[in-house]
Amino acid sequence: MSPDENEAVDAFERLGLTSYEAKVFIALHRLGSGTARDVARIADVPRSQVYSVAESLADRGLLEIQQSSPMRYRPVSVEEARTTLEERFDRERERAFAYVDAVKDASAGEEEREDIWTVRGRKRVTDRVVELCSAADDRIVFGTRLAPLVTDSIEHTLEEQAASGLSVTVVSRSEGVKERFRALEGVTIEEPPAYREGDQRSGRICLIDDDSILLSVVDDDGGETAIWSAGSLFASVLIQLIEASENVQG
Repeated sequence: MSPDENEAVDAFERLGLTSYEAKVFIALHRLGSGTARDVARIADVPRSQVYSVAESLADRGLLEIQQSSPMRYRPVSVEEARTTLEERFDRERERAFAYVDAVKDASAGEEEREDIWTVRGRKRVTDRVVELCSAADDRIVFGTRLAPLVTDSIEHTLEEQAASGLSVTVVSRSEGVKERFRALEGVTIEEPPAYREGDQRSGRICLIDDDSILLSVVDDDGGETAIWSAGSLFASVLIQLIEASENVQG
């Protein structure tokens, strides 16, 4: 088979066909119609296997069988096959996610764990910061020493939350960071304690209400890794420790 045909067979397998089913289906489209001998001649499928594979494809609605001697096979049109596979994919998707929803609902009443999560990559960390800040009910403390870590989405989210009456504080020594928030009404800007001046690894810190937190570090290659926890006792205790340390050192 050519590389293109190999890729097509792989794609059909991802859509739920077996390798033999994909090869027979492709071969019949090349032929227009044909017998098991015809298919085996141009496809990498043993003739003895073509019969059962053809029956399976017929059950899937992808080919028609002419009851002759020898039997002949004709594939449905490309458009009909595409529709058939799309509908099958949609049914299987609904069946799969319906089960996941049922499992999720069944466990909703169980005791929740204190989960601590790790997220890697600057964009994914940004997305998590925005998500946590968007869920805040009372206050947000956001800090970073690096202006590039303040994205438009973070700025807009903090601005909107401040406008809605939440307490929003930005902590940074960077003029670039402070400039992003200086003109935003309702956003308070503070500088970190002096003992943090030598910090070269921290990325972003985000404290949400009293029970959600995100802390990130910048890797040597410029990448970013964060840990976060939302609505947990762990986050609540860590926030208290951080704020107590700031008060003592400040």
